[in-house]
Parts: sequence; structure tokens; C-alpha cells
Amino acid sequence: MKRLAGLSALALIISSTSGCGWLWGEDGYFRDRGSDYLQAHPTAPMQLPPDAGKAKRLDPLLPIPRNVADDHATGEFQVPRPQPLTAGAEASDYTLQRSGSSRWVLAQHSPAEVWPVAHQFFEDNGFRIAEERPQTGEFNTTWQRFDELSASLGQRLSSTASSGDSEVRVRVRIEPGVQRNTSEVYIVSVERPAGSTADTAFPSTSANTGADALLVDEMLASMSRSAEKGGSVSLLAARDFDAPSRVSLSEDGSGNPVLFLGSDLDRAWSGVGRALEQSGQWRVEDINRSLGLYYINLSEKPEDKHNEPGFFGRMFGSEPTKEEREARAERYQVRLSKVGESVQVTVEKNINTVAPADVARRVLSAIQDHLG
Repeated sequence: MKRLAGLSALALIISSTSGCGWLWGEDGYFRDRGSDYLQAHPTAPMQLPPDAGKAKRLDPLLPIPRNVADDHATGEFQVPRPQPLTAGAEASDYTLQRSGSSRWVLAQHSPAEVWPVAHQFFEDNGFRIAEERPQTGEFNTTWQRFDELSASLGQRLSSTASSGDSEVRVRVRIEPGVQRNTSEVYIVSVERPAGSTADTAFPSTSANTGADALLVDEMLASMSRSAEKGGSVSLLAARDFDAPSRVSLSEDGSGNPVLFLGSDLDRAWSGVGRALEQSGQWRVEDINRSLGLYYINLSEKPEDKHNEPGFFGRMFGSEPTKEEREARAERYQVRLSKVGESVQVTVEKNINTVAPADVARRVLSAIQDHLG
């Protein structure tokens, strides 16, 4: 039936383009009326009868503008093409976020892409990296005097310090954002008197807000310049950032397949999302970060806009309808739960029903194959 409707529509299109001037031509019934306004002309204002008494003034509803380029133009008017929009004015790869006195950078990139950009900023400004852990998205700098840093940044940092004769140390933490393929970059610095051997610990939140705000602002500017030139990707970070230390596929007491990841919940969330995307076997339709859920449809492949059917493909029924896609949908949810020092990954039909064992094992095996 659908194919017959497509053929009928095609026949109508062909017939409409083969000489039906009375229907589609300039004088036809369905002619283009877009330039009719060019024939408009002003008329005398409406006059009220003398015996109408006092009445509200009647202003013209559609007056002809006075500042037109040419009010005697004739012929068909061509609508000019709109000017292209500048993408940079609408959005940025890196933006500053604030909450109270805290400031951090929100990046529209995965942690693996942000890692080398943040790393490069500190190295370019004279910081020496003392310790780095791509698996947890952290790196620390050594204790340094302000005059060991780049001239511009060192002078401004010294102005925020409690004493000009001090040393500073910085910790940078890159976390997966709430949305997929986003990151949040936090900076915390500590200060101590120059020559001191005290190993001052990093605070949980920013203590020297002036220095930390300055570092965040400078790093944001550096990251934005890097985005304009084209960013880089750390292969080490891409491989190890969200890779769990241990992965094991086993069963719970009821015989349901369970995937155990030796990782914290943030790293596991990022790793499972990356594994689902790289498997290419099904579509991730939605996510819920607060509940630790990925919603997948096993009957649909990931969207590929380059392979969308053309006009005739859609007309002759090669593309399934929305009703047909819904009828064959196989929707499940992948749940991440913190259990002790590891993360448990399970597959459910819904919140009250576990997925069939064969389906769960197929999904979890694919995730396991693409982790690490």
C-alpha cells in the first residue's frame, strides 16, 4: 500500500511538471503570490460620516514604509540569501562556570582531549609536573617560587600570595561532565614560605581563591586559543583515563550476568559510555547520570546521517515508519551501581525486571571488549 502511494505521488509530480500552465503557471490557480505586494498603492484615508460625533482616530493598519529603497520597483522580487552565522559567537568549546566562590572550566570535549591541553598550559608557564595520574584525571606540580614561573603569570600570582617570598604548588583535576563527552576542570593551589620543607596538603576546596581564580582564567584563555587552532588528543589519556584496573564478567546469586569494574563511579560512567559508543551495535537513546543509567535500543544501530535514504528511498518505503520502528524496538537500560570499592554493571528491561540472561551477557560482553 505504501509503495502504491509513493507511485501515485510520483505520477502526480510528473504530471504537474508537464504543461499544466493553467494550474501552476504564472497565471495559474496555484501561482506564486509572493510579489503581489509590489502592486499595492495607497488609497485615501477612511472618512467617517459627519454625524458620527467624536470617534477614535483610525490609523492605517498596514502603512507603506517611507524609507524603502525604491517604491517604484517592478518585476519579480528575489529574496536575498541570509548571511552565514558565525559559530564562534554562539558557543565555545570552553566556558567558565561559577558557584559561590568556586570557579572551574566546562569543556565540550572528553577528558582524554582536555588532558593534553591543560597539561600544556602549565608546562608553557614554567610549572614542573611532579605527579600525573591519567587514570584518575589528576596531575600535581612541584613546589616553585613565583620567579620560576613565566614572567607575566608569576608576577600576578605573587600579588595574590600572603607573602612575596613564598612557594606555590598546584593540583589539576579533570572529571567527566554531566553530559556525555564533556569535562570539568578544577584547580586548587597551596602556598608555603620559601625554603620550608613542610608538605602542605591540598585542601578539598579552594583556599586561596585569588590565585585559583587567576589560574582558571588564564587556563580558560589558553584552552580557547588552542581550540581555535585545533586541539590534540592524548592517546595515553584516551586509553587509560577511564579504563578500570580490573574487569570481570560473572553472575549474581540468581544467575544474572554482572560486570564488575575496579574503578570509581565517575571513571566507570565515562568508560561504559565510551564502550557502548565504540561497540557500534546499538543506539544509546538517552542517559541519566544521576541514576547511573544508559538507555539502549538493540534494534537500532547508532545514527549515521551520511547513510540517510534519499527522497525516492523515503517515497518508495525503504525507510521504516515511526510505528514500524516502535513495534520492533528492543529497549533495555544499563545500570551502574557502586558496590564497595568497585562498580557493578547490570542490564535491565525496566526498574523491576532484569533483562534475559542471553541479552545481558551479549551487552556486557560488548562493554567488556571495548573497555581499556
